[in-house]
Amino acid sequence: MNRIFCFLTVSLFLCSCNREEQLLRWTGNTQGTTYSIICLTGKYSAEFLSGKVSGILEDIDKSLSVYNKESVISRINRNETDMPDKYLAEVIGISQKVSELTGGAFDITVGPLVQAWGFGPEENRKFDTSKLDSLRNLVGYKKIRVENGLIIKENPGIIIDVNAVAQGYTADVIGRFFDSLGITNYLVEVGGEVKSAGTKSGKPWRIGIDKPLDNNLVPGENLQAVIELSGEGLATSGNYRKFYEVDGVKYSHTIDPVSGYPARNRLLSATIIAGESAVADALATACMVMGPEKAIEFIKSHPEYEAYFVLSGDSGEYKTWMSEGLKKRVSEE
Repeated sequence: MNRIFCFLTVSLFLCSCNREEQLLRWTGNTQGTTYSIICLTGKYSAEFLSGKVSGILEDIDKSLSVYNKESVISRINRNETDMPDKYLAEVIGISQKVSELTGGAFDITVGPLVQAWGFGPEENRKFDTSKLDSLRNLVGYKKIRVENGLIIKENPGIIIDVNAVAQGYTADVIGRFFDSLGITNYLVEVGGEVKSAGTKSGKPWRIGIDKPLDNNLVPGENLQAVIELSGEGLATSGNYRKFYEVDGVKYSHTIDPVSGYPARNRLLSATIIAGESAVADALATACMVMGPEKAIEFIKSHPEYEAYFVLSGDSGEYKTWMSEGLKKRVSEE
């Protein structure tokens, strides 16, 4: 997922409800990327919270990371077990619902294709397309299910890859942890996917969306827009950071589950706002697969979600589209 820059100009101490509360902020590394957390609390120390969050991140990595050979998902992909833990079971449930909602544009069984195109744990830049049909036979969200606490795969060769939802889901889990402690103002960002609650100094959190420039690796350096957020999840997907070129042809990390090829269309960046960051994360990927026309049609028919799209114009210029409910919350740079 793509990095999002968060505007955070804060003071160290704020007064709320006649009790001094401290604005805490810390960052770290997880899932091959970074995370950033800000929360307002008068009860818990940064040391306590960061320790608890580190434990959550470690547990999720042991569950969902395809880069961790001993993770639950890796063992399931090798058919060493058919028993998911609570994290993987929940992620599969969320993913299946989004797959149904998007007609299969989002699909976590795309793992064999992700690996074949060189975007898995073992990079490979020379995919033999003659193998495409056999790999496509392993893809299809209806080919897996969780039943009586066990994962049922129609074919042992099916590989599950939840990278397109894991970071958003992780932000949600941390957010739920803060909720359980009674922390009502926070911003959790994992790999650019955001879960928010409350406000910052009484105003909505302001999230910067990067321009979809190839190799734009520094979050916030080139902004396309700023979106106000409060009590929601936000995620952005795009093909401008994770891609490679062979003989002048660009191959992006977003794989179309139907065609089996990396998605290629005029949609450069898709930002989705939903109640949960995991859902926003999955929908952002689905929109990148759909392309601009189908993605816009999808959002118009699902007003419970907001979207901000950056498209390539006929002359290569940037064009934008946003859902009606987002227009009062966006400032374009």
